[in-house]
Amino acid sequence: MSLIWDRDPYRPKSQALSVERIVDASIAIADTEGLDALSMRRVATELSTGTTTLYRYVDSRDDLLDLMADAVHENQVPLTGVWRTDLEAYAHHERELWLRHPWLAPLLATRPLLGPNWLRGLEHALTAATPLTSDIADAAAAVGLIRDYVRGAVMRELAEKETQRRTGQTEAQWRATVAPYLSKVIASGAYPQVARFAESVDLSAAEQFSNGLRRIITGIGDSHPAGK
Repeated sequence: MSLIWDRDPYRPKSQALSVERIVDASIAIADTEGLDALSMRRVATELSTGTTTLYRYVDSRDDLLDLMADAVHENQVPLTGVWRTDLEAYAHHERELWLRHPWLAPLLATRPLLGPNWLRGLEHALTAATPLTSDIADAAAAVGLIRDYVRGAVMRELAEKETQRRTGQTEAQWRATVAPYLSKVIASGAYPQVARFAESVDLSAAEQFSNGLRRIITGIGDSHPAGK
């Protein structure tokens, strides 16, 4: 089975309809309605064309998903040459990208990406880690650790947003609902560390992400002589 990146039909065509238009329309659908709403028929309707016409440009929905995932990886934050700064900027860029396209993180968990934009992004991340270590395996491990942290944090944020959408409750409304129960838990004295945590400073999702990221980057630096 050939990879889609080796097939000429995925290059732009001169007709009114193009791969770029199909991919852009598909991303818009997925961003607003989720991947479950994405079908070749739905995209064709959005573009006011026939489903059969789409298959002249894209062989399957799976190929379309690969093209979409690669398309949104188009831009990267310029490198400074300071590994801590660059890897932190890379992590924040990935978080913002995955939150902007909620379908992306779950999709990346199920399929590898090999498109040109993703490869440029990987090259960018590995280059960012180069001042930390000359061992490319170590550099890849550092980048992988950061990406795994970003994916986990984003999946948690997306799950919370989905819960809010499903229940119709805002974060503040949910907190008000569970507050009486948590007060009893704290007052019982049975869970002292949980109580300390519940009474600690309330941080936003972005602040929690930044705090955790700093700890991971510090740990990466402590494990490499060049990072100290």
